[in-house]
Amino acid sequence: MTQDVFLCTMRRTPIGRYGGALASIRPDDMAAHVIDGLLDLHPGLPIDEVILGCANQAGEDNRNVARMAVLLSRLPDSVPALTVNRLCASGMDAVIAGARAIRDGADLIIAGGVESMTRAPFVMPKSETAFARQAEIHDTTIGWRFVNQRIAKAHGIQSMPETAENVAEDFAITRADQDAYALRSQDRYDADWHRADILPVTIRSRAGDTMVDRDEHPRATSLDRLAALPTPFRDNGTVTAGNAAGVNDGACALLLASTKAVRAHSLTPLARIGRAASAGVAPRIMGIGPIAAVERLVARGAKPPSEQDVIELNEAFAAQVLACTRAWGLDDADPRVNARGGGISMGHPLGMSGARITATAARRLAESGGKSALATLCVGVGQGVAIELLSV
Repeated sequence: MTQDVFLCTMRRTPIGRYGGALASIRPDDMAAHVIDGLLDLHPGLPIDEVILGCANQAGEDNRNVARMAVLLSRLPDSVPALTVNRLCASGMDAVIAGARAIRDGADLIIAGGVESMTRAPFVMPKSETAFARQAEIHDTTIGWRFVNQRIAKAHGIQSMPETAENVAEDFAITRADQDAYALRSQDRYDADWHRADILPVTIRSRAGDTMVDRDEHPRATSLDRLAALPTPFRDNGTVTAGNAAGVNDGACALLLASTKAVRAHSLTPLARIGRAASAGVAPRIMGIGPIAAVERLVARGAKPPSEQDVIELNEAFAAQVLACTRAWGLDDADPRVNARGGGISMGHPLGMSGARITATAARRLAESGGKSALATLCVGVGQGVAIELLSV
């Protein structure tokens, strides 16, 4: 008999801007910090496993950042750990993997995600010939490197903003509509609401300690300011730094529990984890990945977006958000979608975001008294992932 899986608690760092407040913190240390934050709330829990998403695992001299985080945390070294990578959806896939583990017999899983885009390293390919005199250096923060020419020929190697320009053009999403959505994201961001989930980070330096306890990315703006921004990704384009997500740092950890664990440890669940689905789309329009993923999710028995009480749709770009919501028949300003802000206002630490929006959806669902919530993301190179949450 398949057992229920409950999402109980989230602890996360503030989300830092690129080169900002969290720039000095290694991703394994960030992840350990939020794991310990969960342990502070729930002392003595016998955790079965830790599963974290991370898009850029090669940084900071480790290839399994989840295991490194366990060893840096107060968890015993007997707790195993797994890092998963589906780029932007890595944190959501960690939650999905954790739910599967509980359905297979585990009781308590810490799932989440981490990314330090600031600290993503430069990499050099090895020479393909003896005594080569040239060297290539690639920035691993985001985008392509070590390109397979067969992929380039068959699918192209456009940057993420260029794919958003493709979505805007193919789906007739105007610059004005993108900027209007971006302003709504900033206006909807609720610092006081998010503070309940944030575990402050202390930055130590010779000048003294500084506590970071607020998201760094949200900013005041206006339609006039957004309209004045350049479109650096395409001549006469529509995608700007103002209507796209940021490049950010952050970590989060979620406590997942079986029915038995909820009862044994007197936990208070926010939501029950339902079905999940993933799907592929053409890389040139990767932003519509949620459309395909949600279609599969609905085919598996989930409610369609029009019937969900809460929707968290990662805001990689305003263009792709609007393409998705319009495909689902929703109004551009539907109050169910990202009611407390999203990637444009909060930022998008790649490996963290999927876990963060899943937990945000769960908390919003619990507070609203609704029956179900949808969380979904697009994924670079053309994928989408979606998960349905159900009321307790």
